Amino acid sequence: MRFTKKQIDRYSRQIILKKIGVIGQKKLFGSNVLIVGAGGLGSPAAIYLAALGIGNIGIIDKDIVENSNLNRQIIFLDKDINKKKSVMAKNKLKKFNPNLKIKSFHENLSKQNINKIAKNYDVIVDGSDNFKTRFLINDYCLKNKKILVSGAINRFDGQVYTFNFLKKNSPCLRCFIPDMPANDNDNCETEGILGTLGGIVGSIQANEVVKEILNIGNTLCGYILIIDALKLTFRKVKLNKR
Repeated sequence: MRFTKKQIDRYSRQIILKKIGVIGQKKLFGSNVLIVGAGGLGSPAAIYLAALGIGNIGIIDKDIVENSNLNRQIIFLDKDINKKKSVMAKNKLKKFNPNLKIKSFHENLSKQNINKIAKNYDVIVDGSDNFKTRFLINDYCLKNKKILVSGAINRFDGQVYTFNFLKKNSPCLRCFIPDMPANDNDNCETEGILGTLGGIVGSIQANEVVKEILNIGNTLCGYILIIDALKLTFRKVKLNKR
């Protein structure tokens, strides 16, 4: 593909980076990323991935926008309340960067539909809020050798995992949490959440996606990044394959 002058100007600050350049930018534009959940993590991740020039983005979310979402789900406005999250997110991203291909899925991810939805995407960004969905995505990506960038937030704490199943030595979520937790009800509604934490973790997820696509830098594959927003500490913990 050939970039137009307008596109070159738009991505010029990335293109001048030696580790990206025109070739890297074209690779980003030709990449396919599925975002699971358009919430506190998916919102900032989607905005940055669109800004970076990820050419094909999918967004899956069954929920509608609620007033209580607006403290952290920055892709939505007050006028979006009671509308479908996936559709509203798609519309915002298309306005933000019209050159991208954006597809929305207004449904929950399940064993029955995950292959149909995810098969055309190389990288999955997991912004879900329950372990059932996280394990489903993890197992699917492991089986189908896809790259998974997963995030979790609760109260003032965040975690980021990158699993590159194209690599034989990549651990997976079950290496850290072997079985489904007995209590899968700890979420923002019951525990609370600091709004800015979604932006911190979602931005890091987007950053991990870019590094994996371009094969640059040191990704979090093989580690867990643990974030304490109150103390503002970032701690990497080694995660071995089991």
